[in-house]
Order: sequence, then C-alpha cells, then structure tokens
Amino acid sequence: MTDATLDPPSQPSGKKKLMPLLAAVLLAGGGFASTYLGLWSPAAMLAPKEDAPAAPAVIFVEVPTIELIIPGGSGRSLVLSASIETDSAHQADVTHLMPRVLDTFTGFLSGIDPAAYDKRGVLEIIRAELVTRSRYVLGNEAIKDLLITEFRFK
Repeated sequence: MTDATLDPPSQPSGKKKLMPLLAAVLLAGGGFASTYLGLWSPAAMLAPKEDAPAAPAVIFVEVPTIELIIPGGSGRSLVLSASIETDSAHQADVTHLMPRVLDTFTGFLSGIDPAAYDKRGVLEIIRAELVTRSRYVLGNEAIKDLLITEFRFK
C-alpha cells in the first residue's frame, strides 16, 4: 500500500470571503445613489400607468350621393356615396363647405375617361383624388380620411 495522504481542502483567504459582501454593498450603494439622484424611481415602477390623453372623437360627415351619367353615349351612370372623416372641432366647417366639396367631386368624376372605369384599381385612384380635392377645399387639418361607402354603375 501506499502512504498517500489527502490534503485537507484549503480554506478561502480573508479577501475571498469579503468579495460577495463587498459586491453587495457596492450594488446597494449604486442603487441608492441612482434613486437619490433621480435617475429612476421604484415608486414609479409600482404606480399604475397613466392613460395617454384622449384623441378627439372621430366624426363621419356624409357626402350626399352623387349620381352622374358617364360621358361617351353608353348610357351608363355612376353612383358614388362617401363619408368624410373629421373631428368635432372641424365638423361645422365640413358641413358648411359641403357644396364646394360636392362641386369638386362632381367635376373630377365627370372628367374621367369612360374606359378608365373598367381598369383595375380605378377605385383606389378615385379615392386618392377625392381625398386630395377635399383637402384642397377643407384644409389638411379638417379631413382625416375619405371613406367610399357606395360605388356602382347603373
């Protein structure tokens, strides 16, 4: 047999024993200093979130139905109904200027080539043009969007 002896496990030195304690003290001091300086607040993390300010209510103003004969002798007619999306602050202006809006819509729709109605994507083009023309009459702030509620041929 051999005379092998096992060395007892070495005890950590005094510096190694203080490392976890020193790290905890430094982290606690850093946390206290950051809250004392106002960089963050534990109370703000626990408080319920405040709601964002409410957006103005959305209002839809109906545009009277436009019915016009498509030029070209085909005897077809176009029927268009739409709604203008606005807010309560501009509702009176939109309602007051509705005859001008109707005039610009009718003028644009009567100037479209009859062959264009059979093309793909014509509704998106018409909608974009009507939005542009209504913003010209009402202003950029008054109109948020235009919704076409009826678009058909008779």
